[in-house]
Amino acid sequence: MKAIAIQKPYEIGLTDLPMPTPGEGEALLRVLYCGICGADVASFTGNQPFTTYPRIPGHEFSAQIVSIPENDRGLKAGDVVTCNPYFNCGGCYACKKGLVNACVDNQTMGVQRDGAFCEYIAMPISRIIPGKGLTARQLALIEPFSISQHALSRCEVKPGDKLFITGAGPIGLFALLAAKAKGAEVTVSDVLDGRLEKAKAFGAAHVVNSTAPDFAEQLRAIAGGNGFDVCVEASGVSKAFLTCIEQACQGANLILIGNGKTETTFLHSILLKKELNVFGSRNAYTKDFEALIDLVASGKVDVEQMVSACYEAADAPKAFDALVHNDGSLEKVLLRFADPE
Repeated sequence: MKAIAIQKPYEIGLTDLPMPTPGEGEALLRVLYCGICGADVASFTGNQPFTTYPRIPGHEFSAQIVSIPENDRGLKAGDVVTCNPYFNCGGCYACKKGLVNACVDNQTMGVQRDGAFCEYIAMPISRIIPGKGLTARQLALIEPFSISQHALSRCEVKPGDKLFITGAGPIGLFALLAAKAKGAEVTVSDVLDGRLEKAKAFGAAHVVNSTAPDFAEQLRAIAGGNGFDVCVEASGVSKAFLTCIEQACQGANLILIGNGKTETTFLHSILLKKELNVFGSRNAYTKDFEALIDLVASGKVDVEQMVSACYEAADAPKAFDALVHNDGSLEKVLLRFADPE
């Protein structure tokens, strides 16, 4: 079969691999559509510290079941599905506590282990999630959506809450959709006006360019001078986290999704004075995937509006090059391996 492999930083292309042989409790899947994650781009550019080479990327995907053993979940050949791509060890303290998303030996497909950029993959039946009639393209968007869904599940988000999101990339925009579904009034900031226009089109009540001289004043005015009830940091930028602390109201919830790459220095007493709750968020649970599939199936959320471009799998080098040189106009980029039969 054909697969897409990163041989070393900035070297990606088609390669031949043997067909996978499913083990006990596994199904054979035909890959349909895959999203290119920021982690995949980081592996391509050599900036992903957990990646070794050669590596097959990809953990945002849809697939069709080719063959599957008898199971108690009603899954059968021909079903169009997605999968939970975060493999946990099952034996560490986190796993035993049920925090499988934060396993100390977590292996995410495409990062610590080979991913889904292949014509076929074998997957444990327990990790396969029924698509409930969603299209293959929609199902390829569920995993990145689940990152934001899980983040917003870390604390209570109530209808009418003033919620602030820093960063209008894919994860920030998915957080916007998740927050809107919970009834929050959402404000989004970013350095790029094009991304802010998308946030507005996706339903943001307010958008603010964080490079504006009166950025802080605009945010205070939007929050009525009281601060935001929930702040979601989705950029990984230190300054953005500090903005969240500054703009949070007393007793607010701060949720960190963005994976920071630099240290952040601040006087921690402000957390005490405001009695702030700070939540980290990592990966997602299968239940997050399932909740989002139901939400998208209800028609209340249009995830396909997130797709900026779709390339054929053989054109993966072009797709990665486009994302490396992204001026902010690209959100989710998909690769098409096949359509359902």
